Amino acid sequence: MRAGGGLAPQGFGKPRTIAQGQPMGKQSWRDLLCPKCHQLKSTCACPSEEPLPGKAAVVRVGRETKGRRGKGVTVISDLPLAENGLLELAARLKQQLGTGGTVKDRRIEIQGDQRDRIVAALEGLGYRVKRVGG
Repeated sequence: MRAGGGLAPQGFGKPRTIAQGQPMGKQSWRDLLCPKCHQLKSTCACPSEEPLPGKAAVVRVGRETKGRRGKGVTVISDLPLAENGLLELAARLKQQLGTGGTVKDRRIEIQGDQRDRIVAALEGLGYRVKRVGG
């Protein structure tokens, strides 16, 4: 018996560490860390290096009701942004418009028919905007 009075648990070896270089599940620790600051990617404060809106990028704004029981959403697609940029832009638009929304399949969906207001907001941010649909 051990000095603590209990038995040592069976089957528990040394935990894997970064120094051993062993993969942890499907990801290794290196995949979880920011390559610049070496912090966790979820808590990283590095500035995002996303391309600025260019003249070649045309953002499409339309309205959809498919699969929503007749309730319409305004869909913003073809944005030249990474996933973090899409989330930040969606948050900015939702706050500015006072409505809800989400990011799905690299598209921003804003609740309600907000096409005119979204077009004005995106043009103010420097994007070229094209209205699609009716």
